[in-house]
Amino acid sequence: MRKIIKLMNDWIFTGKSGIKERVDLPHTWNAADGQDGGNDYYRGMCTYEKKFKGPQTEDGERVYLQFQGVNASARVILNSKEVCTHDNGYSTFHVDITDELKDNNHLKVEVDNSVNDRVYPQKADFTFYGGIYRDVELVVVAKKHFAMDYYGGPGIKVDTEVKGSKGIVYVKAFTNVKASEVDNFTVLVRLLDADGNVVGEAEGRPAERHGVERSCKKWKATIEIDNVRLWNGIKDPYLYTVQALILKDNKEVDEVACKCGIRTFKFDPDKGFFLNGKSYPLRGVARHQDYKGIGNAISQEIMERDMELIREIGANSVRLAHYQHSQFFYDLCDRYGMVAWVEIPYISSHMPGGRENTFLQMKELIIQNYNHPSIVTWGISNEITIEDKNREDMIDNHKKLHKLCKKLDPGRPTSLACYALCSPFHPVTKITDLVAWNLYLGWYVPGLKLNDLFMNFYHKKYPDRCLGYSEYGAEGMPNLHSPNPKRGDHTEEYQAKYHEYMLDCFERHPFLWSTYVWNMFDFAADARDQGGEPGMNHKGLVTFDRKIKKDSFYIYKAWWSDEPFVHICGKRYEYRTENVSDVTIYSNQREVSLYSNGKLVGRKRGRHVFRFKVVLEKENHLEVRSGSFKDAAVIYKTDKARPEYKLKKGKKSSQNWV
Repeated sequence: MRKIIKLMNDWIFTGKSGIKERVDLPHTWNAADGQDGGNDYYRGMCTYEKKFKGPQTEDGERVYLQFQGVNASARVILNSKEVCTHDNGYSTFHVDITDELKDNNHLKVEVDNSVNDRVYPQKADFTFYGGIYRDVELVVVAKKHFAMDYYGGPGIKVDTEVKGSKGIVYVKAFTNVKASEVDNFTVLVRLLDADGNVVGEAEGRPAERHGVERSCKKWKATIEIDNVRLWNGIKDPYLYTVQALILKDNKEVDEVACKCGIRTFKFDPDKGFFLNGKSYPLRGVARHQDYKGIGNAISQEIMERDMELIREIGANSVRLAHYQHSQFFYDLCDRYGMVAWVEIPYISSHMPGGRENTFLQMKELIIQNYNHPSIVTWGISNEITIEDKNREDMIDNHKKLHKLCKKLDPGRPTSLACYALCSPFHPVTKITDLVAWNLYLGWYVPGLKLNDLFMNFYHKKYPDRCLGYSEYGAEGMPNLHSPNPKRGDHTEEYQAKYHEYMLDCFERHPFLWSTYVWNMFDFAADARDQGGEPGMNHKGLVTFDRKIKKDSFYIYKAWWSDEPFVHICGKRYEYRTENVSDVTIYSNQREVSLYSNGKLVGRKRGRHVFRFKVVLEKENHLEVRSGSFKDAAVIYKTDKARPEYKLKKGKKSSQNWV
């Protein structure tokens, strides 16, 4: 059976200085680059080297080298021989190294995130980290095994169907068993429930060779179960397990397995998203995969913490921008019922020389992630019209990508995230099944009410098109504050005010198939210099280090979460000059009471947002109560405004990366 050997420790890294240092994986050389104004942000080639002993093998076993993420291009050299290259910084890739192995081996990986015109992404509002930032492993498999040479895929493909109370699971398995050897092998497929009990079993039937990978033999199996338990989003994300085995003389030769969620979904231009036949509006957040001081070389513990915070606000969907994320995070989406929009980094500018790379990245995205029940749409591109050059070539590329998606996965729709200034009449907006806009009306341009106007206009003009909001947001710095927040001031108060409006706006427009806050977390963006902290995008509901939940975090919790709470906004706005100060409370309770220095300020009933006027004394101990739920803050009356609460002069307050 398969053996996994981790190659995570004791690598020799050589960076731009030429100095060698010992590192453990995951690792990036851009962990803090760009965050001091961009002077040290290095894009180029660095090397990783490691010595390791060859694993013991028997009976013709094969040994694969597996990389789960090397950004952006990799050249892999084993014992002085190039064994593979790979041009996708976000996907898994394998290479069979059996014939090159020795007792003692030297592995060298040249990793390159240089500027070029053929590998995406090259222009975008986030840092392009370089490095081996996910796991590296040796995978030892039997001579006859489930395919590992097909775009990094798992070797099995699972589809599901629901008929009344019956669930049907269709499995295709890909092996390297030759046609002449079929009579000597059996593929057995089992379906296990969440407790590990076998609830269905079927023997695979040999089918035609796989059309793309001619060395793979395809097997088909179908399992039906009664009284199926559906994967029902965050309400009940029930998962079965599909287990596939290759048998020879009733002896297990190889095994692969994946989680399986049985569900139905559809998109309606008037009523939005439906899960298992019921209305299920997708209200979620977007996420980048980096973290302060670590970059994109994050651990599973950080990913679990990210999911915990996303779940805390009650989101039911996540847009995993703008590239393929870790398999572990997709697994978390499956486990917790988080409906996912996933995409490739075909972003900002069409590069005629990068067309083949978009096809490669889309194949790897779909083939590696096909079995995740959380995924409901494949994103083709993001803001591709920022540089609307080579329009005909770009449109043709989108049409071919859409066609490729339909060939690889007829069951999921394609989607497009449009640049704010992309006209609704632009031909690229008509290619994909779904469309959404990245709109920052009320942030980059004045006028929060423009959001209502756009939604109403588009829905009236294109009543048969499913419309979503793929991005919306405002910068919010937890150290900047104002009693009169305004667009562009980067204060925590304006960010909260903006999101209050947007949540009300979405409630007025229930036809939207999805809405995604940009962003769940602050993230590194090397070209930015805003808000007094260079190299960062501060639109997150939570800070880059995940330590501060901004006030805007709690407005979403008030709208979306069933976990009872009360929250006093403005805790970090400690020193105030006004005699009477506005105090805002966010809560999902229907009534709250506010006290100052032990005296009742007022009691109010309502939904989500509760506002009070507080006459300030020199020191004010605030407490909000709703039943047994409480929150507290202390604010002070001062004569002079604190200069540190105001955006520093000379710091740009709008987008500056393009």
